[in-house]
Amino acid sequence: MKVNTQSVNFNADKKLISFIQKRMDKLDLFYDKVIKSDVFLKVENTSEKENKIFEARVSVPGDSFVVKKQCKSFEEGADMAVASLERQLKKRKEKLRPHL
Repeated sequence: MKVNTQSVNFNADKKLISFIQKRMDKLDLFYDKVIKSDVFLKVENTSEKENKIFEARVSVPGDSFVVKKQCKSFEEGADMAVASLERQLKKRKEKLRPHL
């Protein structure tokens, strides 16, 4: 699956982008009809430690799922977002199953 990663107002290093790609690739195990996925990485200018925002949009036929997580690191945000997307994709797959 192709993951479009965009970092807003900073440059993400290759390690972070490959980490996100690996995590998002795991979603193919749960739902194989994913069309595309977009990931947005943002850093808020606050004094709080949890200033990293990880936002993911996954498009499937007829729908799209958006997850937004705010954490201390982008890796933590990616893990939490992928877990949430995993649940949503499983739920969608279960809804579609009786119609097949």
